[in-house]
Amino acid sequence: MSGKPLFSYFLSNSDYPITPDRTIWKAPLPLSRKDVHGYPDDGDVSISHGDYFHSVRSFLEQDRLEILASAVSQSLDRTIEPDEIEEIRICLEKHGEFYHPSRIVARVNGAVISFVVNVAVSPKGREFILNEFRLLQRLNTDFTYPFIPKVHCQGEVSIKNGDVTLPMFLGEWFENFNEFHLSRDKTDDKIRPIVWDAVGGNFFLSPDQTRELYRRAAMILTCYYDIETFEHISLWHHAAGDFVIKLQDGKIDLRLITVRRYAPMFGEIEAQEEASASQLMLEALLVFFLNLTFRMRLDRLDGIGDMTWADNVAVEGALDGFFRGLAMKAEDGIIPEPFVGFFQHYLSRCTQADLLDLSVSIANKFNPFAPEIAVINENLKAHTTVLFSAIQKYAQNDGS
Repeated sequence: MSGKPLFSYFLSNSDYPITPDRTIWKAPLPLSRKDVHGYPDDGDVSISHGDYFHSVRSFLEQDRLEILASAVSQSLDRTIEPDEIEEIRICLEKHGEFYHPSRIVARVNGAVISFVVNVAVSPKGREFILNEFRLLQRLNTDFTYPFIPKVHCQGEVSIKNGDVTLPMFLGEWFENFNEFHLSRDKTDDKIRPIVWDAVGGNFFLSPDQTRELYRRAAMILTCYYDIETFEHISLWHHAAGDFVIKLQDGKIDLRLITVRRYAPMFGEIEAQEEASASQLMLEALLVFFLNLTFRMRLDRLDGIGDMTWADNVAVEGALDGFFRGLAMKAEDGIIPEPFVGFFQHYLSRCTQADLLDLSVSIANKFNPFAPEIAVINENLKAHTTVLFSAIQKYAQNDGS
């Protein structure tokens, strides 16, 4: 084949292309999921859907489609020339708080390969996007785990006669994974995770599936924790849809699609100067673990509603997932195998009062105006009671 590929543009879950003659082509792009009217706040950038689609196309067409051909070549593990790309679909997936991601569907010699282009339109997204690209590159180099997307290239596109510049990057798309959020189940009025499955229909997770969801989320975050530098993935939120889920044959798989910050947490540790390096490692890991257990329970109801709190099964899952993540790091030689047992013993010796005091200290370091603070403060004492009981039970069973 020779010549340019056929480009077409879609909204998420739509089978019909968006063309310049349709009203939505000129309509303002919403800057968040809540912004249903599409009008930006004062000081925000206003661009149309057509501006957005053209900017993504321009990004992909750089160097005569070389960046996309290179990404396709990596996915297919063989060299693909740009003129072999027959069709490119740009599907605007959602209006996120940070990015407006598009799923890029490329058809090449009968094969169909998907990618993501994350576009930063809002000020919040612009603040993070370049650093996030670098973090994803770094973590995929430093770790061999498949839990975060691989990234290919980043750049920016000017629109509106150069008055607006949109930064963006091309990365891996996790096929058949879906967003999930806590929602109220009308059958029994309980709050539990619901999977947003556009193909098969939305569905609630069972208690066992819910436990496995939180287990895998905690495992993923622990896998990327550095016990020597105290660096960890932070600023993740269930409310932002940062984790995505896939169910296949009843088994849950999970991925983390964003890494906004990866930084040490030493400043959160009230350690004595004379403390040994090993003691600091234990204290830092305890702070990471406690923060993980209560952040794991936070979400916005249906993704856009008020902050809410997952039930106690999230604690059991997070505890098990945390130790599974440590075990994986030991199996891969990233940490000494005895360290897992040392920390389990260290944790089992913490009293409930110890856990509560440190948890309160961690929560006090949150932005006092953050929407989750009220929910954390309301539930932290009861959470610590459940967590302490789960730790003691885990220690008695020796993690089995």
